[in-house]
Amino acid sequence: MNKPTKKNQLDADLIKISEAKHHDPFSVLGRHTKDSVTTITAYLPNADTVSIAGHKVAMQRIPGTDFFQTSDVPKTLERYYQFEITDKSGHYFEQYDPYAFGSQLPEFDQHLFGEGRHWHIYKKLGAHLLNVEGVDGVLFSVWAPNADRVSLVTEFNNWDGRCQPMRILGGSGIWEIFIPGLSEGCLYKYEILNRDSQQISVKTDPYGQQFEFRPQTASRVVDESSYEWKDKQWIDKRLKHDWLSEAMSIYEVHLGSWKRDEQGNFLSYRDLAHQLVEYVEYLGFTHIELLPITEHPLDASWGYQTTGYFAPTSRHGDADEFRYFIDHCHKHNIGVILDWVPAHFPKDDFALARFDGSSLYEHEDPRKGEHRDWGTLIYNYSRNEVKNFLLSSAYFWIEEFHIDGLRVDAVASMLYLDYSREENDWLPNMYGGNENLEAIDFLRELNTVTHEQHPGTVVIAEESTSWPQVTRPTWTGGLGFSMKWNMGWMHDMLSYMQQDPVHRRHHHDQLTFGMLYAFTENFVLPFSHDEVVHGKGSMLTKMPGDEWQKFANLRLLYTFMFTYPGKKLLFMGCEFAQGTEWNFNQALDWYVLDHSFHKGMLTLVKDLNKMYVKHPALFQHDFDNQGFEWIDCHDMEQSIISYARKTDNETLIVILNFTPVPRENYRIGVPDPGSYIEIFNSDSEFYAGTNIGNGQVFSEETPWMNQDQSINITIPPLAGIVLKR
Repeated sequence: MNKPTKKNQLDADLIKISEAKHHDPFSVLGRHTKDSVTTITAYLPNADTVSIAGHKVAMQRIPGTDFFQTSDVPKTLERYYQFEITDKSGHYFEQYDPYAFGSQLPEFDQHLFGEGRHWHIYKKLGAHLLNVEGVDGVLFSVWAPNADRVSLVTEFNNWDGRCQPMRILGGSGIWEIFIPGLSEGCLYKYEILNRDSQQISVKTDPYGQQFEFRPQTASRVVDESSYEWKDKQWIDKRLKHDWLSEAMSIYEVHLGSWKRDEQGNFLSYRDLAHQLVEYVEYLGFTHIELLPITEHPLDASWGYQTTGYFAPTSRHGDADEFRYFIDHCHKHNIGVILDWVPAHFPKDDFALARFDGSSLYEHEDPRKGEHRDWGTLIYNYSRNEVKNFLLSSAYFWIEEFHIDGLRVDAVASMLYLDYSREENDWLPNMYGGNENLEAIDFLRELNTVTHEQHPGTVVIAEESTSWPQVTRPTWTGGLGFSMKWNMGWMHDMLSYMQQDPVHRRHHHDQLTFGMLYAFTENFVLPFSHDEVVHGKGSMLTKMPGDEWQKFANLRLLYTFMFTYPGKKLLFMGCEFAQGTEWNFNQALDWYVLDHSFHKGMLTLVKDLNKMYVKHPALFQHDFDNQGFEWIDCHDMEQSIISYARKTDNETLIVILNFTPVPRENYRIGVPDPGSYIEIFNSDSEFYAGTNIGNGQVFSEETPWMNQDQSINITIPPLAGIVLKR
C-alpha cells in the first residue's frame, strides 16, 4: 500500500534534493528499506505519471512536488527496475532508475589516481559506455573534491541540474553516476555546487574525448574506438628507433590554415591525410609537427589555450578520422609529433578554471597560479590528481593515437617561478629560490614514463633559457627530454641575417658562437610559427636587399640550417618563402608558387631534405662533436665560414658566403687528398640563382687552414655549397 509523505511535509533530505543541494542523493533516491518498509523514491521534474514497469504499481506524486514514491514494492522486483513514465507533453517512455545502481568505479582506480600514478585514468574518468549486468548505459565520473553537489546535465534532462545528481566516492573527490539508456553521441556537462561559496557552475568534462564544434562547448559521449590500425610495421620499427643518430626533418603545421576548401572551410582529417602527406612526402620531410589539435575554443590561440586535453578538435572531424590521418602518415613513413601544453590553461568559465568552485587545477595565489602575459592559469603540479591528469593526457595521445612524440610548449615558464614577473609578483620555493620544484618533478616524471612505456617516441622541450641538462637523463640530474629547441642559435641567425651584408663582418661572432654550446644539449634547429607572427613578418621579409638578395639570403640560411648540427624544423609556408606574415584565419598563399623565386625556394628545400637524409655525415653525430669540425671560422672580412660534417665513412665540406660578392680562387683546406665534387649549391639556376659554382675540383698539396691539402674554388654570392670527396 502506498504511503506517500503528507502534503507539503517534505523532510530535509527531500527538500535538499529538490533544491539540488544534497551531498548524497543515493541515500535518498532509489530503493531503500527502513523499519522493514521498502520505499522507492524518484525525483522526475518533467513527469506527469510514473509507475514501476512490469508490475502495474503506480507511484504517487507527493502533492505539490515532482517527487514520486511508493511503498508498494513487489517482492519480485528486479534489482535494476524500470519506470514507465508519461511526461507533461504526453510522451510515454520507459527508463531504468539510475539510483538502483551501485558504484562502478573500482577502489583500486581511485587509489592509483589519488597517488598520481594512473596512466590510464582517461579510461575511467569521463564518460564511458558500460554494460552493467545486461543493462547498457554510460558511466560518468568526474573529480571535484570541493563540490557539495555534482549533477550530470544533458540534452536528455533538459540541462536541469536537479534531475541527476551524482554519487561521491568517499574521500577520493570523484563523483559518478551510471545512466542506463544513454548512448554514443549524447551531449553533456557537469553542474557543480561549491561546498563553501554555494556558487553553481556548469563545466565541460576535463576527460571528455569529443566536444561540440566551437563556439559550442558541450562534451559528447564517444564509444571506445574500433579503428583498425595498419601501422604495425611502423610501430615495430619505432621500438628500435635510434632517433639520436638518424635524420629528423620536421614540417610544422597548423591544420586550420595550411589549406582550406573552396568555401574557406576547414579541411577534414581525411582530406588533410591525403593532401598534406603527399606534399610532405614530396618535400622529403621525415616528420610532421602539429600545432595543438587538442580541443580549444578560440581559433586565435592556435590550440595553445587548450580546454580538451583528451580530444582532437572537432574542427576537422572525429577521433577516428584523426587516427586515419596518423595511420596514413605512418603508411608513408612520416612520423607525427604533437604540440602539447601542460604549462597553462585558459580562464574560460566552462572549462578547468575554478573547476569545482575552488582553485582545483590551478594555484589560489595568482603569484603562482596566473600567467599575466598570456591571461592564463598555471597548473598546480603539487597535486597528485593534477599531475595524473596531465601525465595521462600525454600517455593518451601516444597510446591511443600512435603519436610519435610530444613537443612540450613553454617549458621555461614551468621551470621558473619568476618567469616574466615583476620583482614582487612571485613566490620563492621552500629553499628561497626561483625554481618551480614541483614542475621540475612533473617534467622528469613525464619523460621517465613516456620513454619507459613507449620506447622510440620523443619528447621535445621548447625551452628558451640556459637551464642545464634539459636533454640529459633524469638519473644524472637532467630533465630527461629527448631534444630541445635551440632558441639561441635561431635568434642569433635571424639577427645576423637581418644585417645588411656590408655590416655582417661586425657581427661574425653570431655565426660561430653557437658552436660553443652546440653539443651541451640535443638540439632541434627551429624556424617555427613564432618567428612569422605578431608583426615579425615572414622569413622572406626579414632578409635585407632587393628581391634577388632576399631570396638568396633565405636560400643561404636554409642551407646553413640543414648542414649545421641538430635536427631541423621549418614552419609551413617558409618552405616556399611566403611573402606575407602567417595568418591563422586563412590558407597559405599557394598562388606565389607561380613565380620562379618561390618555386625555386620550394625546390631548394626539397633538395636540402633529399641531401640531408641521404648523407649520414649530416645527421649521425648531431649531438656530439665527432660530426663537426671547423675548417675556417675566422674570415669575418669576407663573411665566409667553412666546416666539415663527417662520419667514419663520409666527409662533406660546407662553405657559406654571407655577402653578395662572388669569391673566385678562394682556397680552403681539406682533410683528404683527391677530387671533390659539388653536390649542392644554393645558387643553382634550379633555385632561381645565378648558377655560379664548381663542378669537380682536385686537391693540391698546399697546406692551408691547418690542413695538409687544399682546393681552389669559386664561392657564389649569398650562397652555400656542399662538396663531397
